[in-house]
Amino acid sequence: QVQLVESGGGLVQPGGSLRLSCAASGSISGISIMAWYRQAPGKPRDVVASITRRGTTNYADSVKGRFTISRDSAKNTVYLQMNSLRPEDTAVYYCNSQPGNTWGQGTQVTVSS
Repeated sequence: QVQLVESGGGLVQPGGSLRLSCAASGSISGISIMAWYRQAPGKPRDVVASITRRGTTNYADSVKGRFTISRDSAKNTVYLQMNSLRPEDTAVYYCNSQPGNTWGQGTQVTVSS
């Protein structure tokens, strides 16, 4: 079984940056894909970015060129570097691992002046 713990959320002004972290523990050797999702109030949970075991990355169109997903295998941690943040990026951000569809507890990101 995999456990995921997110950190790094907070309040930031428009145009600012944040880096989210997702630390994985447990049976991590079977993880094939790690992804970040976000959910704004009243909206569905949508994928933001993903990274495969081989390092292949994918991004939602709304964050391409602004967000970067990466990983540190030695630390069993996946990161989401978020630059040029906009108010519409405000949401709870969740880490997910596949297979198994494991979720972290989420971390709030608020972009506001």
